[in-house]
Amino acid sequence: MKDPKKNKTNPKTSPKDKFSKKEVAQSKVDKQIKNPSAGMRLNKYISNSGVCSRRDADIYIKSGNVTVNGEVIIEMGHHVKLEDEVKFDGRRINPEPKAYVLLNKPKSFYVTGSYEKGKLTALDLVQNASKSKLAPVGKLDTSAMGLILFTNDGTLAKKLSGHKNGIRQIYQVELTKPLRESDLEVIKDGPFIEGSKVKIEEAAFVDNRPKNIVGLELRSQRAHIVQRIFKKLGYEIEKMDRVIYANLDKKNLPRGHYRHLTRQEVINLGMV
Repeated sequence: MKDPKKNKTNPKTSPKDKFSKKEVAQSKVDKQIKNPSAGMRLNKYISNSGVCSRRDADIYIKSGNVTVNGEVIIEMGHHVKLEDEVKFDGRRINPEPKAYVLLNKPKSFYVTGSYEKGKLTALDLVQNASKSKLAPVGKLDTSAMGLILFTNDGTLAKKLSGHKNGIRQIYQVELTKPLRESDLEVIKDGPFIEGSKVKIEEAAFVDNRPKNIVGLELRSQRAHIVQRIFKKLGYEIEKMDRVIYANLDKKNLPRGHYRHLTRQEVINLGMV
């Protein structure tokens, strides 16, 4: 005799019942990664930024501590996109892991934007360094070589770019002709460029090298400032290499390669 239970037809299972809660949650996360424009809940955005838990985020949202694109949001379940400006207590936050990448840029690479069709940029060289969208801190001329920092940490980038005392930079400059001693003294004293004096920390001929190779330390972040200094004195630059930026150097970093900053280096940059 057949067991009646075996003949019993099971009711149809809804699609949702086929997956565990954990699997459903993971599918939502995957969807957000593959399609950032889909957005994510505001409390998750805050939690991913490391500010607090989702539960606490709901409390802060309800209390009016969070703004999205300048507007206070108190709605539970509000969705935001990665490109939105989200601030917690007035400080911008980012749900992506912070990335800090130092590149030793080769000559003839644009730092931002492809201004010539097919021309590679410095961003192309660091595209595999992080899944996050990286941006350069400061500028480095296309013709120049050397150190440039990329990060998605907007707070640090703004601090470094807008530092009231400037950021320490050391360049090795090769001129098309020897530099006169008298012109070296002019540079040391701080030349005037467009009516404004450029403070030079140090300028000297590089040891045991021809007189057309000069080391220059300064803090100015004015555009093309090194080229403008030498151009005013009647010199053309053959090669220019930024060998020091803030507390970072090129040691063990070949041209065209990048490396991630150590935790201590990031801390030191924050204290500049």
